[in-house]
Amino acid sequence: MKKYFVLVMAFVFVSTTSAFAANMVKPDVFKQWLESKKPVVIVDIQPADEFEKHHFKGSIETNAFPAKTDVDKKKLDAAAEKIKASKDDVVIICPRGRSGAANTYEYLKSKGIAESRLYILEGGIAGWPYKGMLKSGR
Repeated sequence: MKKYFVLVMAFVFVSTTSAFAANMVKPDVFKQWLESKKPVVIVDIQPADEFEKHHFKGSIETNAFPAKTDVDKKKLDAAAEKIKASKDDVVIICPRGRSGAANTYEYLKSKGIAESRLYILEGGIAGWPYKGMLKSGR
């Protein structure tokens, strides 16, 4: 019985960690990228009202959160085309940097965008400690 339990727990651990095996960028590193003007494509999936409150300058507004349905994912297609036209890294901005960002990451990968270029902002916009760097309005 113990072996079965250990096997099940190992499966659960592997399943949950692989779901979030995406490239993450810590806020302090992303802040350095912004301050150094490193070329990045910022794909923001926040709902429209949240984007209006706070976003990064130059973000591509998609309002695709949580990027689960085909309708949500269709909202990412214009951003995918812009990404494909660039060689820059891509940072996905989500309310909390979790499942919506992971869904977007996987969708962009399915569109042929190299995983080595894709990053998720750790903690999302809610975890961004440098609020003075955010813009409001459109």
